Amino acid sequence: MPTFKSFSPRTEIVFGEGLLDRLQAYRGQKVGIVTDAFMAKSGPLDRVLAHLDGCEVKVFDEAIPEPPIATVTKGAGIFAEFGPDVVVALGGGSPIDAAKAIVAVVRSQDPSRTIRFVAIPTTSGTGSEVTAFAVISDPDNGRKFPLISRDMIPDVAILDPEFVRTAPAKVTADTGMDVITHAIEAVVAVGASNFTDAFAEKALELAFANLPKAYADGNDMAARDAMHQASCLAGLAFSDAGLGINHGLAHAIGARMHLVHGRINAVLMPYVIAWNAGLEDDAPACRETLNRYARIAVRIGLDVPSSRAGVIALIRAIQGLNTRFSIAPTLRGLGMDHEEYRRAIPDIATAALADACTTGNPRRPTHAELKMLLERAGG
Repeated sequence: MPTFKSFSPRTEIVFGEGLLDRLQAYRGQKVGIVTDAFMAKSGPLDRVLAHLDGCEVKVFDEAIPEPPIATVTKGAGIFAEFGPDVVVALGGGSPIDAAKAIVAVVRSQDPSRTIRFVAIPTTSGTGSEVTAFAVISDPDNGRKFPLISRDMIPDVAILDPEFVRTAPAKVTADTGMDVITHAIEAVVAVGASNFTDAFAEKALELAFANLPKAYADGNDMAARDAMHQASCLAGLAFSDAGLGINHGLAHAIGARMHLVHGRINAVLMPYVIAWNAGLEDDAPACRETLNRYARIAVRIGLDVPSSRAGVIALIRAIQGLNTRFSIAPTLRGLGMDHEEYRRAIPDIATAALADACTTGNPRRPTHAELKMLLERAGG
């Protein structure tokens, strides 16, 4: 097996002014749009359509959170019949993930056909506009499936902060904490490199400085723009470096308990960082991970007299953000059925252990160790 690493981002990232003018490159072509009902009714879809004059357009607006297999199948059937030259994903992580799966299915049915894939994110959180990842669900069986394929990476990402101006403060906080989780996990993931570190560390610098500002004032467009770019930078980082058990656990918890993904990540981070860094058992194998967390603390301007102190300062900074955003310190505080959660812990640990994200974690967990983390984070 080859031991070398590679870093090959493939997405054209469009930012600055007049962003939707980029869509005029598709004038006269057949354009399919994947979005959700809210985007279709509240104005963002109309903004996009205004820049697609001269195009034959088909809109699929049935994307829902954690897009189920049935949604992907229906969308793929509609677009296979329509035969788009371009597919535009408009929305947060769920519409973009649905579009990724739909495009993958349609391309597989006719490999000779070229379909350009454009993503326009309307939340600053998932980084899905530049990643090879998508998450779809099987609600009948209470499962989520992380899909990983470079063929799903969008060709173009349009980062227009106007699309997130009206995002509620709670959504801003939840998605912003997801950005921070992506970037932190990318820094310590087994696939991390100097290239991915550069993107992840810049994302963290932007997020820690600007997320509180965007939360306090949604009309602070400088902060909104910074968070939109931080989300994309973190996506570029983890798409190559990988993630870890924070996301492996969050996927499994979300599928079973139906809690908001970014908020789950925010609650889990302090527990996961402490375990990965070996703060309790001082495991020698965790020393490099501890140093990497400490490097993050330095980058975001925390006091770091030692690596251990730096990790503790990072944990406290995350807890401080959670407090500011009214995110509870344990999962119990998110309003779930705690007894059901405790009964489900063994199954959640099993699902997390099998999650593709878990393979990127710097410290390989056992089932018993994941159960322990779930018990601590549960409250």
